[in-house]
Amino acid sequence: MITMKKKRVLVTGGSGFLGSHICERLLAMGHEVLCVDNFYTGRKESILHLMDNPYFEVLRHDVTFPLYAEVDEIYNLACPASPIHYQFDPVQTTKTSVHGAINMLGLAKRIKAKIFQASTSEVYGDPAVHPQTEDYWGNVNPIGIRACYDEGKRCAETLFFDYNRQHGLRIKVGRIFNTYGPRMAMDDGRVVSNFVVQALRGENITVYGKGEQTRSFCYVDDLVDGIIGLMEKTPDDFTGPVNLGNPGEFTILELAREVIDLTGSKSQIVFKPLPSDDPMQRKPDITLARKAMGWEPKIPLRQGLVKTVEYFRRCLETA
Repeated sequence: MITMKKKRVLVTGGSGFLGSHICERLLAMGHEVLCVDNFYTGRKESILHLMDNPYFEVLRHDVTFPLYAEVDEIYNLACPASPIHYQFDPVQTTKTSVHGAINMLGLAKRIKAKIFQASTSEVYGDPAVHPQTEDYWGNVNPIGIRACYDEGKRCAETLFFDYNRQHGLRIKVGRIFNTYGPRMAMDDGRVVSNFVVQALRGENITVYGKGEQTRSFCYVDDLVDGIIGLMEKTPDDFTGPVNLGNPGEFTILELAREVIDLTGSKSQIVFKPLPSDDPMQRKPDITLARKAMGWEPKIPLRQGLVKTVEYFRRCLETA
């Protein structure tokens, strides 16, 4: 556990899956946390257990509008992260990434705060380079149905690096690969939550294409270690971008079979057409993260899935 003097930290998207874990960890480290969320995809249930902490505060706010606060650090996580949500209102998704970045960077500039940007492996698109390294520029369809998220995040990165070059702002950019764990929403459309909920309900498990596409799954606790390590363990002149993900690579079909095995489900696997622009490969090269902050994931997929299955089982029992 990293310990240091108490800081005032702003977390946008703080009631989301990842944001709630970041808020929880920062509080455990002894910091004050201001959680900002418009609750579009974030859920109050994810932060209810933090509400009694006197150093935790919640503000309902949309980051596409300016925000004024006095803090020491900013973690900018606000943006729908699953296709089912970010494609529902693609214009707003782009605004959240771009206007949200502008507003948070403007705030950081005014108060001289260090700021983290939650970027994504989606900036690599359907990659022609495997595994993906940070110097790869990507293969993104700029007019496809996923572009609102992919290009929104790419533009946010552009803004962060221009603020760094033009204004000397202290920035950290992490490119987050597939992450899973407790507090994922049951209906968020991401593959791990889809498979686990379908298996626990005894429903058919939906695999798109032939299930040969690959993903690398990072358990949320490992990812939080990486994000906070990037902010706390690296010097100001280390900006990133840096890949944050688990380099273990699995096909979607392997994941489906693992979930069925862990849940003891009688679910059958059914195949449906592959969605437009769905990447065929995802695997981070984390050499830079290892070198810069000594970080690499520790929790193997099966161990993380056990915890995730337990969480969703409790959710379904109390629903």
